[in-house]
Amino acid sequence: MENTTIAFIGGGNMARALIGGLLQAGHPASSIRVSDPGEKARQAAAADFGVGVTASNAQAVAGADVVVLAVKPQVMASVLTDLSAQLDTGALVISVAAGITLAGLETGLGPDIAIVRAMPNTPALYGAGMTGIVANPAVERSGRAMAEEILAATGQILWLEDEALMDVVTAVSGSGPAYFFTLAEQLALAGERAGLAPAAAAQLARQTAFGAGLMLVESGLSAGELRMRVTSPGGTTQAALESFDKDGFDGLIERAVNAAIRRGHELGKIK
Repeated sequence: MENTTIAFIGGGNMARALIGGLLQAGHPASSIRVSDPGEKARQAAAADFGVGVTASNAQAVAGADVVVLAVKPQVMASVLTDLSAQLDTGALVISVAAGITLAGLETGLGPDIAIVRAMPNTPALYGAGMTGIVANPAVERSGRAMAEEILAATGQILWLEDEALMDVVTAVSGSGPAYFFTLAEQLALAGERAGLAPAAAAQLARQTAFGAGLMLVESGLSAGELRMRVTSPGGTTQAALESFDKDGFDGLIERAVNAAIRRGHELGKIK
């Protein structure tokens, strides 16, 4: 990987997370390029990471071994048109755009281009990301290994063989952090309404979320098992969970995930 040239199309948060992870893993900044139409984004990438920057997608991908598409789904079609004649035929393309299918990417770039579709999430910014990955048939074993090394720089990865499940990954882990943030936000607000000072309520909710997440990751136990272990019969936790059941909390989560899946399908329709 030391001699691998990686071009990022788009210099936003996800690109920055991946670049930061790569540099921390020892990849040289001199082998990373970033293309972004925004001058501020280019300046930030150059200042923070010491990577090469440009406003030209064609200049960024020229001779690149790996091209990471880190742009919004709504502009992907025009980006693919811009890149289709510029890509090296042996380049590996990694897309981190929500909803954009392998077929859509192949339509824009060609069926012979090795393409990996990935769905990371924002905890990647802290090295705690979760990324679902699927590849087209043009990606060989070496390409899969390279994609793993790049994407694992920001957290855990999960290969999928069925691309149809990528919208589910998007709905569960891609959008999932926002669900937990919403729960923490509402937990703090409930504490405020019950008499806590705002700062105290926020601290309690924030640290509780952190501790619960750490237990879930480190204990090796399922979420259900942990829930049962902290729920004493007839206690305060049971009373709260019974309220969840009464209000249809499980159905609420399922409807939210299904709404995200439907939106993923919609975003996948490149026009």
